Amino acid sequence: MKISIVGPVYPYRGGIAHHTTELIKTAKKMGHNVQVVSFLRQYPTWLYPGKSDRDPSRKDILPDSQFILDPLNPFSWVKTIRVIEMVQPNVVVFQWWNPFWSPSFSMIANQLRRKKIKVCYLVHNVMPHESNPLDKFLTRIALLNADSYIVQSEREHKRLETIMPGSIIMDCPHPVYELPGGCKPSKADARKQLGIPLDAPVLLFFGIVRPYKGLTHLIEAMGLLRGISPQLQLLVAGEFWGGTGGYTDRIAKLSLEHQIHIENRYIPDEEVSLYFSAADLFVAPYVDGTQSGAVKLAIGAGLPLLITRPLASEDLMNCPSAVMVIPPADSVSLAEGIRKWLQGEWVPDPANLPQPGWELMVQKIVSMAGAIV
Repeated sequence: MKISIVGPVYPYRGGIAHHTTELIKTAKKMGHNVQVVSFLRQYPTWLYPGKSDRDPSRKDILPDSQFILDPLNPFSWVKTIRVIEMVQPNVVVFQWWNPFWSPSFSMIANQLRRKKIKVCYLVHNVMPHESNPLDKFLTRIALLNADSYIVQSEREHKRLETIMPGSIIMDCPHPVYELPGGCKPSKADARKQLGIPLDAPVLLFFGIVRPYKGLTHLIEAMGLLRGISPQLQLLVAGEFWGGTGGYTDRIAKLSLEHQIHIENRYIPDEEVSLYFSAADLFVAPYVDGTQSGAVKLAIGAGLPLLITRPLASEDLMNCPSAVMVIPPADSVSLAEGIRKWLQGEWVPDPANLPQPGWELMVQKIVSMAGAIV
């Protein structure tokens, strides 16, 4: 099958770029003819909250990638339509996660459908995590221009149905990532390199730090646990969008400076395994959200999970031997979950974690393309 995929890939950074890349690689391995259409530019510098949208990792650009789409340049939209039309794909898959792409994606998708080319949106978030009143309007305009949709959680399925009732929507769990960067260091070596005590229990919070991810509640939980386990360590690895001030002030107030280690930067592929190797338990205390690439990375690394309900997909809910699910925005419940793990009341077995693969997602895309009339 001929598949065109529109989305970010390296040298752009972040979870969506990793997702797009793995999807492309797997589709090619499965024998499909894949066209890769990516961005000449993503966001204007003044709109991007991080230091850079470029990935500092050292890796190769996907062969035959075409970096032609600029969301602020309509001439590039016309070029994108022409480039895709030349291939005559069976289906075009747009990665969807933010209404910023609505004007460009809706125009491109509309014109492709006029040319009898099928369009499928692979939806990460129907709406952005921190949305405004305009987002629903922009999202609907973009998503109207599609033949079908793939979602990665039951929660997003329900959200999409409220905006696009009666649409063709297929569910597929977010696949698991393998740890990038090649050789995985031992736990002892990883902790030595990071300056973490070798015999301490270690929690890991990984990825871009934004308010909805609930790091504040995890810091509060660490304060509640100080008398129970003064050796407990927390690794926070990822760039802080909005600065570290509020977090570090709270850490200082709770006298947790020697227990919480902050690495405020985007972690390149070559270093990711260092943090996951050093950890014993992955904690994702999200206040809101749908799915998390960092959680799927933790599963690939073989770490047990302590997560909040917004991230608790059905397959994770059905795996209590490796996943503990607690209420969101609740520092007391978070501390109690960590305490149960520390004191052996919950002894997780990561071998039981669900491992959905990328092949399944490609199969869903192929199936969806065949189902569209």
